[in-house]
Amino acid sequence: MEQAFLQRAALSRPDVTAKEAAGLFAAHYGLVGPIAELGSQQDRNYRIDTANGRFVLKICRADYATVELEAQNAALRHIATKPGTPRVPRVIAAVNGADIVFVTVRGQDYQIRLLDYIKGEPLTQRKHLPEVTIATLGALGGRLALALSDFVHPGLSRELQWDLRHAGPVVHHLLSAVKDADRKQRIARAMNTAMQRLDALKPELRLQAIHHDVTDDNVVSQPNEQGQLIPNGVIDFGDIINGWLVADLAVTCASLLHHADGDPFVILPAIKAFHAIFPLNDAELRALWPLIVARSAVLVASSEQQLALDPDNPYVAGNIDHERMIFDVAVSVPSALMETAIAQSVGRSLAPVPPIAGSLLLPEIDLAQVATVALDTQSPLFDGEPWPEPMLEANLLRDASGKHPLAATRYGEYRLTRTVLLSSKPSETFALHVDLFLPTGASVAAPFDGVLKSTGSGLVLKGEDAALHLTGIEALPGLEAAAGRGQPLGSLAGMPGRKALLRVQLCRDTDIVPPLFAAPAHAAAWAALCPSPAHLLGFDCDAPAPESAALLARRHNHFARPQKNYYETPPQIERGRREHMVDVEGRAYLDMVNNVSILGHGHPRLAEAVHRQWQRLNTNSRFHYASVAAFSERLAALAPEGLDTVFLVNSGSEANDLALRLAWAATGARDMLCLLEGYHGWSVASDAVSTSIADNPQALTTRPGWVHPVMSPNTYRGPFRGNGSTADYVAAVAPVLEKLDAEGKRLAGFICECVYGNAGGIPLPPGYLKAIYATVRARGGVCIADEVQVGYGRLGHYFWGFEEQGVVPDIITVAKGMGNGHPLGAVITTKAIADALEKEGYFFSSAGGSPVSSVVGMTVLDIMHDESLQENARIVGDHLKRRLEALGQRFSLVGAVHGMGLYLGLEFVRDRETLVPATGETAAICDRLLQLGVIMQPTGDHLNVLKIKPPLCLSRESADFFADMLECVLLDGW
Repeated sequence: MEQAFLQRAALSRPDVTAKEAAGLFAAHYGLVGPIAELGSQQDRNYRIDTANGRFVLKICRADYATVELEAQNAALRHIATKPGTPRVPRVIAAVNGADIVFVTVRGQDYQIRLLDYIKGEPLTQRKHLPEVTIATLGALGGRLALALSDFVHPGLSRELQWDLRHAGPVVHHLLSAVKDADRKQRIARAMNTAMQRLDALKPELRLQAIHHDVTDDNVVSQPNEQGQLIPNGVIDFGDIINGWLVADLAVTCASLLHHADGDPFVILPAIKAFHAIFPLNDAELRALWPLIVARSAVLVASSEQQLALDPDNPYVAGNIDHERMIFDVAVSVPSALMETAIAQSVGRSLAPVPPIAGSLLLPEIDLAQVATVALDTQSPLFDGEPWPEPMLEANLLRDASGKHPLAATRYGEYRLTRTVLLSSKPSETFALHVDLFLPTGASVAAPFDGVLKSTGSGLVLKGEDAALHLTGIEALPGLEAAAGRGQPLGSLAGMPGRKALLRVQLCRDTDIVPPLFAAPAHAAAWAALCPSPAHLLGFDCDAPAPESAALLARRHNHFARPQKNYYETPPQIERGRREHMVDVEGRAYLDMVNNVSILGHGHPRLAEAVHRQWQRLNTNSRFHYASVAAFSERLAALAPEGLDTVFLVNSGSEANDLALRLAWAATGARDMLCLLEGYHGWSVASDAVSTSIADNPQALTTRPGWVHPVMSPNTYRGPFRGNGSTADYVAAVAPVLEKLDAEGKRLAGFICECVYGNAGGIPLPPGYLKAIYATVRARGGVCIADEVQVGYGRLGHYFWGFEEQGVVPDIITVAKGMGNGHPLGAVITTKAIADALEKEGYFFSSAGGSPVSSVVGMTVLDIMHDESLQENARIVGDHLKRRLEALGQRFSLVGAVHGMGLYLGLEFVRDRETLVPATGETAAICDRLLQLGVIMQPTGDHLNVLKIKPPLCLSRESADFFADMLECVLLDGW
């Protein structure tokens, strides 16, 4: 039997041209139309488009038994009778009624069949597959395997090189075709390891009919609303056999590894989904990873041979790089790690490391009072410090040992010192070891029986159940290879009278050298393999695990639901520095949306100023103190001449609310004009003039009678396009004013953002505000410039947004960045308008003009000046806009780039002519950017615009990282 399937592995594709295939279509099926070849390794497939539909002709060598082809046809019909199964092709009979037709082409005998064509897109060309796609593929495989579980046919007992039961001899036979000596050696080594792990499991691996080729090539998918491919059909049953059930899933998982970006853990959602439909037993779960490794070796070796046999086969040539990548990923991690991760993914518990009781590693030292050094993201050791780096760990441990007799780091801690900024992948932050600073010369003893091995940096004690890795020991001379429990191993190396570093790490797998740190997504699996050494050390060295899920549940229990999170499963972020934020697992994110933190996060100068003022005084503005006068003076100096009076408030909503009250008081009128698509706040009045349906889906139908929205001058997707549309948009205001006149109503004023912030940084058409302001003032109204989002230096080229329009408003509102996250806002206006409010009583804001708020406001302005942040917004913002516009030249999804400085909007559309908004795609792109280390959110009425408004300290390097990650998403998928 072995010889048969090895001989079959050497067969090349049928030699049938497209012209000859057209003749077969016409002669045997009565079909004519354009034909195209489809990829295959050992068959020849042609697609034809006819008036009656699209079909696929499958041409097979006569070497394959006809009963095998009959089994494929029977399986397709069997699956079609099962409810809830994936789509599969229908078998189309020839004109003579036969399912299989024997033909001869240029003296060669072949068997041909016709199937209907299933519409859909394969997954192969998508470099990145989102979790929903991977999970759906796993579920599809599970449903298909379940449907085939009662299918029997004599053609399933076949000899096939792809049958993973024969992977060992197949790879051994094919290795001669692998020319690269290193790759050949790696394949042989990986296969030996996989076969050894499989041998004991084979009796418990269930047999049934399996497709055995549910791969990214052999499924068809339809896009969901987010543009992500969802597999729902299976094609090419050419490898169907009676084989191991778990091998079916192994083939699927192996195909996912070239979409993994080097991380084999991407397969876990597929395994979990398959298992939920068709549960695997313990032996199958343990066998799954070795079978994936075996499949990857078969793929590479087989493709190497097929290229040697058929160098012109574009299908093989196009896939071989993917298959080499699959193999490289499959052998990049220890099998024990993946077997552990697979078991954890389906909720199976693993046996813990047997406790090693009664024997301590350091029998002469009482570690009960050891001082542990916290190096996690919430450690106060890092407050106010520059970004910590790995070299800082030893220094902090040494400092602690100077204050305490003994000091140690913590196991299972996500260390901020290991966080890497501007990285597309999470850093390896999870500590799998413990470092101790102890007196030099302290004795170290074997805690269990084992065999000693010296390494370049220390010792490894291999016991029956675990290996103990030690660094920093001066081993005893003449130490024997075998060590009994309690036997001295050596002492801590170092200068006499000083303290020395001892590193301790356990590992369940005695054949691997574990890493010192693991990435957060891998931490649970590595922690099961490398448990805490606390029982060997005699003290609790374990860091508490983050409880992000429980914390989120507590938030949902008591924090009102309308106060939403960014992201469905938000990271728990507890630290920031400049334009960077870090979650509790040490994952760094580039913050591209936080216009509140205009200076950036954790600015030490601001923190110092706030700390100093809090120690002195904080009260309300009805008391007399210097800072409120000084800050009001500073703000007035920033405004145009005549706008010299300042109200200090707590927020942008409060500022706009107050501005509306000022307009009413100053004019004696009530009715206000505002723009459609605008947003001004959440208070009753500021919400009333907000019309953005992204923020309030009922906005257009619930405005009070005194609010009169006018056409949005959206020069990108409005009814009038481009900068030449000013007159049209100005004219669109006339009907609203005529209606007010007809109703005998007076106009109190007009409020708008001078750059369309909430719509995505869209500039107003040139001269628009000049015309509207003149019209409003002619009717006795006042003009309010909402600068809460777009003003205060963010535009780079201008400090205020209204400057770009060449106008001066009557009232300016500002908040957001002016407090760098502290609750602070302001209204700047004329003395006459401000005094008009007094007839309604005095105004008061508890925190708006407090000493702390005033100091915050002045310090922010000082830092903005000293660090040239407006200039930085101009330079870096212009650079970033050029990068984004370059993406628009390559990707049709990019409709436009709006804005200036560091208030930009990148609008996604499905069609550049119709401007159909790519709402779902934008949400998915934001989720994918989060995975790549960028915080980004959608905005606009259609939620199809990236709102790009980072801290003004954004560096050019960070801007490039954002553009690079966005390019990666658009190129590789989301």
